[in-house]
Amino acid sequence: MSTLAEIVSAARQRLLAAGVPADEAAGDAEVLARHALPGDLTAYVLARAQPPPAGFQHRFDPLIDRRITREPVSQIVGHREFWGLDFAVTRDVLTPRPETELVVQAALDVCRTDPSYANVIVDIGTGSGCIAIALATELPGARFIASDASLAALTVARRNAGRHGVSHRIAFLHTSLIPPDNDVEIIVANPPYIPLPQRDSLAPEVRDYEPDVALFGGRDGLDVYRRLLSANTAGALVEDGWLIVEVGYDQSDAVTALADPLDWHRGQSHRDLQGIERVLTFRARHRDKEIIGDAEDEDA
Repeated sequence: MSTLAEIVSAARQRLLAAGVPADEAAGDAEVLARHALPGDLTAYVLARAQPPPAGFQHRFDPLIDRRITREPVSQIVGHREFWGLDFAVTRDVLTPRPETELVVQAALDVCRTDPSYANVIVDIGTGSGCIAIALATELPGARFIASDASLAALTVARRNAGRHGVSHRIAFLHTSLIPPDNDVEIIVANPPYIPLPQRDSLAPEVRDYEPDVALFGGRDGLDVYRRLLSANTAGALVEDGWLIVEVGYDQSDAVTALADPLDWHRGQSHRDLQGIERVLTFRARHRDKEIIGDAEDEDA
């Protein structure tokens, strides 16, 4: 009888034959095998050299069949880790990505530099709620507004907030607009930024299984950034409030060019492990204080 390791190895070959990238196939087969088994990672490692328990193949094979159709592993198992927290994932939300943790880190950097900013934070297009919820676990004194144009996504976000015990500090709003609040100090967002003409070039896991509204930002991918970097958004923030956004791998310059210097001052960027600028920060300027602020900058 085949061992668990041999069964998982055979499943990996099936995934490779179906077009699953080589750098994903082995890990995916392991994750799905663990999902089909009782116990934790230690139990799985110890069981690899033995035949699997009764019923394993009956549970495991349908999971591999789903992955062969290029359904994402996160949707098959129903969750994904982000910021050390476990988040429910469905087809109604983006699967949380590691690079989006840079948005959380950038917001925490702002709050730790000046704790007065850790009061009201708005998460635009919250999706699974991963950014707002991660920040809520780190900033127990802050309150949050998490908005999304999708009611289905908000359902997932609310469930995740309840799972992590922060529901009482997050107001969920069904809107695609900037929620009105006179005391907002930080706006965070991972907007849809893929240009529509690139749709056919996307991996099936993204193109066929994740929501279009969370992926595509118009013909050039910048539609939502135009709204986020408007004078109205700057005015919705307190003076010197922050806008923190994730951007596509080649969009840093284009997004920065949308920021009118009368409304925004470009702050630090944050790079991912490949050295790509993934998160940009902008500090709001209120136009009635523009001349004074510029004079102070020159004197400094």
